[in-house]
Amino acid sequence: MGKESKESKETKETKGEDNYEARLPAVLPFAKPLASKKLNKKLLKTTKKASKAKNVKRGVKEVVKALRKGEKGLVIIASDISPPDVISHLPVLCEDHSVPYIFIPSKQDLGSAGATKRPTSVVFIVPGSNKKQEGKSKEEEYKESFNEVVKEVEAL
Repeated sequence: MGKESKESKETKETKGEDNYEARLPAVLPFAKPLASKKLNKKLLKTTKKASKAKNVKRGVKEVVKALRKGEKGLVIIASDISPPDVISHLPVLCEDHSVPYIFIPSKQDLGSAGATKRPTSVVFIVPGSNKKQEGKSKEEEYKESFNEVVKEVEAL
């Protein structure tokens, strides 16, 4: 019985990025713009690189605080959050502060990309928020992909 649970966990982990279509039924009705499968993958990679450079704000409270302080970047919101009231105010707040935002289908994927073990409802990528010199090389790594993703999101 112990072996079965280990094997099923391994298969669930390997299916993580492939089950984009399977996660779509749980998407909230107000989740617009929703990232395509290709853009979803780019967003998760960019989030992973940004979290290594420590340029990420995680969770509703941190993101709202950063937005109110006037920080600029990209907000990525998971669209399978229950209850929806937790994140329903974020798109309006982002538009008020002219910060681009996008929805992705899974909070589990967003949490794992943000270097946390817990599912994450919202992530705010803020380039240049880490002022240490050692973070400069990591920041340059994801800067190009960040700019590319922001252009795609603004086009939606």
